[in-house]
Amino acid sequence: MFENHISGTIPQDIGRLQSLVDLGMSTNNFSGPIPISLCDLSHLNTLYLHRNQLSGSIPQNIGRLRSLTDLQLSTNNLIGSIPTSLCNISNLKRLALYENQLSGTIPQEIGELSSITDLELSANYLTGPIPSSTCNLSNLRVLYLHKNQLSGAIPRDIGRLRSLLELIMFSNNLVGPIPTSLCNLTVGMLPTLQSLSISNNQLTGPIPKQLGECSNLLELDLTTNRLSGTIPVTIGNLISLQIGMDLSQNELSGEIPSNFGKLIKLESLNLSHNKLSGSIPSSFDGMVSLTTVDISYNELSGLIPNIKAFKDAPFDALKNNSGLCGNHSGGIKPCNSSVITGRKKGKLRYWVIILVPLFGSLSLLFTFLAIYLCLRKRRARNLEQEDQPTPVLSAGRNIFSVQNYDGKLVFEEIIEATENFDTKYCIGVGGYGSVYKAELSTGQVVAAKKLHSSDEDSEIVDLKSFESEVQALTEIRHKNIVKLFGFCSSVERQISFLVYEFVERGSLKKILCDGEQAVEFDWIKRIAFIKGTADALAYMHHDCIPAIVHRDISSNNVLLDIEYEARVSDFGTARILKPDSSNWTSLAGTYGYVAPELAYTMKVTEKCDVYSFGVLALEVLHGRHPSEIITVLSPELLPSLSSTSNVPGKNIMLKDILDECLEAPTDVVKKEIIYFVKVALSCLRGDPHTRPTMQEVSVELSRSAQIRTSFEKPFKNVTLSDLLMGR
Repeated sequence: MFENHISGTIPQDIGRLQSLVDLGMSTNNFSGPIPISLCDLSHLNTLYLHRNQLSGSIPQNIGRLRSLTDLQLSTNNLIGSIPTSLCNISNLKRLALYENQLSGTIPQEIGELSSITDLELSANYLTGPIPSSTCNLSNLRVLYLHKNQLSGAIPRDIGRLRSLLELIMFSNNLVGPIPTSLCNLTVGMLPTLQSLSISNNQLTGPIPKQLGECSNLLELDLTTNRLSGTIPVTIGNLISLQIGMDLSQNELSGEIPSNFGKLIKLESLNLSHNKLSGSIPSSFDGMVSLTTVDISYNELSGLIPNIKAFKDAPFDALKNNSGLCGNHSGGIKPCNSSVITGRKKGKLRYWVIILVPLFGSLSLLFTFLAIYLCLRKRRARNLEQEDQPTPVLSAGRNIFSVQNYDGKLVFEEIIEATENFDTKYCIGVGGYGSVYKAELSTGQVVAAKKLHSSDEDSEIVDLKSFESEVQALTEIRHKNIVKLFGFCSSVERQISFLVYEFVERGSLKKILCDGEQAVEFDWIKRIAFIKGTADALAYMHHDCIPAIVHRDISSNNVLLDIEYEARVSDFGTARILKPDSSNWTSLAGTYGYVAPELAYTMKVTEKCDVYSFGVLALEVLHGRHPSEIITVLSPELLPSLSSTSNVPGKNIMLKDILDECLEAPTDVVKKEIIYFVKVALSCLRGDPHTRPTMQEVSVELSRSAQIRTSFEKPFKNVTLSDLLMGR
């Protein structure tokens, strides 16, 4: 009965349905108390009463539902305490009580829920400490305790939650230090943790250096506490950080660690309102993924990094420091020559200190090296033929054509054009490599994706089958897919890179973040872009044999050509890299675009791409990532996740989510937008089996307006709920 407009109370006689296994009454207008008779349904596996207007307390004898595996009572008006009897349901895997008015303490007996994977108690009025028994929940993947009034310290044994993916405890009254057990994540403790948010508490003491062992973290939020001391150097080891790192509003001092430059995937960095001093490390110049940065209200001085995030940062993000200078779009003065020279001298002194002691030891090695090279010389001749890039059979009169093709020439040309992959040529960074723009001596411009260079990360299953795979991918022809020219590799130099055609305007993310280009990317172009992306994925899924699953559709991996047409890139990565290589993270794809089922199963199917496409389509129309929209709609869309949104209201008007940088769409375009959003939302369904295929999506988006089902409401009155329910 979910997703209707049923009102009134739930009848007491519902307890007579003794054989009932699943009861879904969510997203209606039910009011009044939860009937006590529900507790007589002994065969019930799932009970969904969330997103109603239920009041009163949770029945005390609800623990009689011993067969229950999924209980969702969230987003109601329930009051009172959490019944202790709930903790008797040994098969319970998900307990969602968030967004109610529950009070009292979390029962100590909560630790008896041995099967639970999702415990979601956020946005209530819960008080008291976090029970130490919570640390017994070894299967727990999601722990949401944020936006309560919890007090006391974080349990010191919380590191025992080995399966944890998300630990969200912000906006409470927690005190004391961050437990060191929380940070022993890669040495047998919490190896899967991807999101850690304990902001807006009263935590004190230093940031534990062990935090640098959280190797899978995508997001770290420690803002608005009373943390002190220096930032541990080990934080620079969190190379998976992507969404953001926020250490602002604390009492941190000392210098920013130079190895922050290793955080090449990081998109947002906030260090503001601390007591940091010294200069910003020159290694920041390699953090090319940064889009937003805030270092205001510190004691920093010297040259700001020469990257877009700093050069285009608003003055408010840099103000109130001791004397920053450099190439900035406004508000920061240029540096004088002494500052720049001083930085160069500082680098020189650093290398002198490092290199001079090594010279004595290295001289002894040269003798052995000479002997070794002589022995290798003969073998090198034999390897020379194997050391050529994969043959490429692309058409056209250019360096990659059959008649002109010379593997070694191409390899050396790209190395030279990028100055051995200097960061100044880097135009993008992904999970499996960095992309560089290379202008060849012929005048041809290509994009070279340098794969991660360690033996582990770029391991290839079998050279011959790999070459055949690349060869097949080079023959793919679709106007909305970036052309792959081939693959270059050197065994001796340990360098491997893919060579693609260069796409002029870059990624969708870049366009949406650039005010001028975002305006030029008007509604007509955006509709065409969504359609082109759908066509490309439909081709990959249904016209390629075998089918190609992209695995990482995101605003970074769909590019725009000079006409703002969509060009899907990195389409071959899913096939040409070894599937079980460590290059693949435990959760494949980009955070925010990953299908929810991948949090529980590693089985990647075409429906994972469908979900990512739905996110991307909304992003194009919204003008930024639609995380808030998806979070508010998550109880209907994603039954395996919870809502963490603080956005008020349950009905979102369609007109309110559209990109405000564009003028209002015309009446014709309004009809297109309604239809495109409806299709996008269907792609975001939590159950992958209920999502359409990309072929169905492509067909739907290609239908003429005349044969589409007309929408009854005027555009200004349409809500996303209307589109979800097909009204």
